Amino acid sequence: MISLDVNYAGIRLKNPLIVSSAGIVGYAHQIKKAEDYGAGAVVMKSFFEEEICREAPTPRFKILKRGYNGNSSSTLYSYEQASELGPEEYAEELSKAKSLVKIPIFASLNCVTPDMWNRMSHLVEEAGADGIELNVSCPHGVHIMEGRALKDEIKKALEATQEVRIPRIVKLSPQTSDPMIEANVVEENNGSGIVMFNRFTGLDIDLEKEAPILHGGYAGHGGAWAIYYVLRWISTVYPHLHIPIAASGGVTDGKDAIKCILAGATTVQICTVVILKGYEVIQKINKEIFEFLDEKGYQSLDEIRGKVTGKILSYKEVDRRRLYMAYIDQEKCNQCNICYKACYSGAIEKRDGRIYVNSNCVGCGLCAELCPRRAIELVGL
Repeated sequence: MISLDVNYAGIRLKNPLIVSSAGIVGYAHQIKKAEDYGAGAVVMKSFFEEEICREAPTPRFKILKRGYNGNSSSTLYSYEQASELGPEEYAEELSKAKSLVKIPIFASLNCVTPDMWNRMSHLVEEAGADGIELNVSCPHGVHIMEGRALKDEIKKALEATQEVRIPRIVKLSPQTSDPMIEANVVEENNGSGIVMFNRFTGLDIDLEKEAPILHGGYAGHGGAWAIYYVLRWISTVYPHLHIPIAASGGVTDGKDAIKCILAGATTVQICTVVILKGYEVIQKINKEIFEFLDEKGYQSLDEIRGKVTGKILSYKEVDRRRLYMAYIDQEKCNQCNICYKACYSGAIEKRDGRIYVNSNCVGCGLCAELCPRRAIELVGL
């Protein structure tokens, strides 16, 4: 019998998918909808101590599209602010949600003073929160925008909330030189787990106005492209920690979720994909995770967690021999010249109206990746 359930900071989830803190889970009816479509847990939209952050401007979303050779990448650029609710209202809404759903609900708190960290942690615990996500890394929140030292902010948050009995999980920022340092700070200060990561802080510029787009300031940005950074750091941190890791950033389907677990994640948070595709995508991702386990003959996610970490080579272990060179299938090639323009080794040449590979080929593989007709492949020497 294949099981998707996981133990996350002492809390049993029916599957590893957590809908992360955002407007899609700001109120009880939205949290119920996430449960109805198969979420294993929800992180309720963040409460902010700074009252000005409880009101978002309009518009607040923009999808930025860029790319090379017709291949576009998209970024969800957003200035969605905190929950509109004050302390007591937030706790009341959380309590209402708990009465509607069976899945765990984590409160997300972004406070700046010890008193408010303490007060809110007790309020949400009394309201029935299964755990607390300490959000010191919001890309347009106080901690990041004021340039505070995240190590210190993590310590302050954990110290101020230490009296509660429910798990306290810290959401880390990708905007640091070494996330391992912050991860260690969480574990050393009795944190129950970490989330890797919050969104990046970004800026886009309107060239006509020569000014920032949307609201006129910095904003959070994320999308499918972010997963490679997430995988890199989870796989680095996982072997050294004794607390669970929640992956967050760039997950668009079940394959992405499986990659996160192979790298060492216990749970996988999703947000942008739900915003852009609707709650139904949760079902799809769970189905794809199940199908992967079934196809591979695994019975649980525990069997694959962190499995890739022992296979990551150091720079000294990488095989640097020249083992391949490019080969062009002349029947498929239409002489579009993409490979010819891109080859920096001078290995692509034109003869008699055809394109060929010469002995300068170093086997880098770029031409094969760029060819729109799949007319180029790497062959062994």
